[in-house]
Amino acid sequence: MSALHGLRQAGLYGRTVARVAQRGFRERGGDPVLATEGIVFVVGSPRSGTTFLAGAIGSQPGFVDLGEVRPVKSSIRRWALLPESEAAPELRSTLERVRRLGFVRDLRPVEQTPELSFVVGAAVRAYPQATVLHIIRDGRDVVCSLLERGWLREREGHDDVGQPYGSHLRSWVEPERRGEFLRAHEATRAAWAWRRYLTAARAAPEHTLEIRYEEIAADPAAAADRIAGRIETDPKPLAEALRQVHSRSIGRWRRDLTPAQIEDVEREAGQLLRELGYA
Repeated sequence: MSALHGLRQAGLYGRTVARVAQRGFRERGGDPVLATEGIVFVVGSPRSGTTFLAGAIGSQPGFVDLGEVRPVKSSIRRWALLPESEAAPELRSTLERVRRLGFVRDLRPVEQTPELSFVVGAAVRAYPQATVLHIIRDGRDVVCSLLERGWLREREGHDDVGQPYGSHLRSWVEPERRGEFLRAHEATRAAWAWRRYLTAARAAPEHTLEIRYEEIAADPAAAADRIAGRIETDPKPLAEALRQVHSRSIGRWRRDLTPAQIEDVEREAGQLLRELGYA
């Protein structure tokens, strides 16, 4: 490891730990071993509600929302290329270091990095008793949000772990379609991202509960019952947290996408939209 890489990693840990420790200083939990093995991974496409759902669960007594753990996010691309047997211990070591340094080892962790969708198999190998909550949202609404953020268009800048924005190739693009991705419209790239993240996140069905963003908005109490039953917590305070969902964003694609953009999305992700009952 180079000195520069070491400094960068230290910075990633430092910013993550500083945020997590705020919860650790406010609340004490239970048995650290039980808390560790009861980890909850919230996965799904970016802009699908991962942050909202993880925050709602992390606000419950005995839980802590780790946020998007930057040292995890920066390592996903490499872990995805490793056998699960090698990636799993690295993933666990990274998360446990964050929890230890953040003084939250007695709280059940909730990890919400969307890119973890691509190493779900390694995650449940690292934590065999983990629960994976896969939040799914209408891909057309996700495309609207991604277009608004501009992460996939030609632009300068980078994200919180130093990965550049723009239209360059991503690790989740199929090798045989790389040239097509570079030529694609931004709406196509956004639909592409939604499809690839969502499909990857389904890699461990026996550990996974799928929950729709629209389901939460329609009936927060019923959604809370489903989630709470899976993670063994009280559904009533969770329902209160879920009632903060932004329901007005549902169906925004009808007013925000142009006919050409809708056609781009349909061409790239129409089959999955229909499979999920969105189209």
